[in-house]
Amino acid sequence: MESADSGSQRSDPVKGDDTGPSFVSSPPATPSRYESQKRRDWNTFLQYLKNHKPPLALSRCSGAHVIEFLKYLDQFGKTKVHVAACPYFGHQQPPSPCSCPLKQAWGSLDALIGRLRAAYEENGGRPDSNPFAARAVRIYLREVRESQAKARGIPYEKKKRKRPPTVTTVRVDVASSRQSDGDDCNVGAPSVAEAVPP
Repeated sequence: MESADSGSQRSDPVKGDDTGPSFVSSPPATPSRYESQKRRDWNTFLQYLKNHKPPLALSRCSGAHVIEFLKYLDQFGKTKVHVAACPYFGHQQPPSPCSCPLKQAWGSLDALIGRLRAAYEENGGRPDSNPFAARAVRIYLREVRESQAKARGIPYEKKKRKRPPTVTTVRVDVASSRQSDGDDCNVGAPSVAEAVPP
């Protein structure tokens, strides 16, 4: 029979030179759909900056460059946006096709900006210099929403927030344990002063 000391010798694990069995770390968790999309969007934007004429450094990027990027993305859009001269302007369900351009839907652009705003800060950008949070970008998105709503006959109404339920506070006053007006509810009950021994 072997003793506990025989066999392979192990070093002190505190020193970090343990040759014993190690725990196999599990592979990194698969990123969520949102995280994957955010990474793709971020890489697409960086590629856009690289291909920009002249190439543009992220540190010099402004809200105007972000708007330029959003307009560039319109060429890949799939949403029919009728021009004012189109007979179907303002119709939700046009009866026949028209030659109006396909653009990025407002909701897609809004979600994209949200992901890029988060990605910018996760990649070391300061919140106060985030070009995706620029006022000009917010105004542009609002204008796109309103123009697409008119062109497609779809009213975009702000969702009303549910108000939290009203909480009523009730104050309960507790009378002293001895009632002087003859109330019998506490007759015979010792007062706090009587219950504590001297």
